[in-house]
Amino acid sequence: MAEAKKSVGSDNAEDILTKIENKSLKIESLIKQYKFIEAIKTALEGYPPQDERCKFANWIGVHKALMAIKDVEGMLRSLDPQYYDILMKYVYRGLSTGNRTTCDQCLKIHEKLTEKAGFGCILRSLADTVNTV
Repeated sequence: MAEAKKSVGSDNAEDILTKIENKSLKIESLIKQYKFIEAIKTALEGYPPQDERCKFANWIGVHKALMAIKDVEGMLRSLDPQYYDILMKYVYRGLSTGNRTTCDQCLKIHEKLTEKAGFGCILRSLADTVNTV
């Protein structure tokens, strides 16, 4: 899954933005179908883009998926552990927005994710300064 998009770094920003836009449309479609877990999986697929415009566009799709999650524990049970660190990065990105609704949801996810993945997940997400979201 996540390995399929490793070559994204070689594309230019406009190509990446197009891919992110398509991914966002898929996320919205999954949310409308009440497939929240599939939406979050889709949102977390691929490596974080390096271009700031691409990071912001990608965040919008991830944010929609994060906000749609109602059953955090169920989402984490069905999520492959390979996504835990990237999810934690997006949780911190959500907390940095200062938006109360977003922060409340991110705090819920942070609590349950830390219980599931441990403190190492926090350390890895904060220590990785190369793949920022």
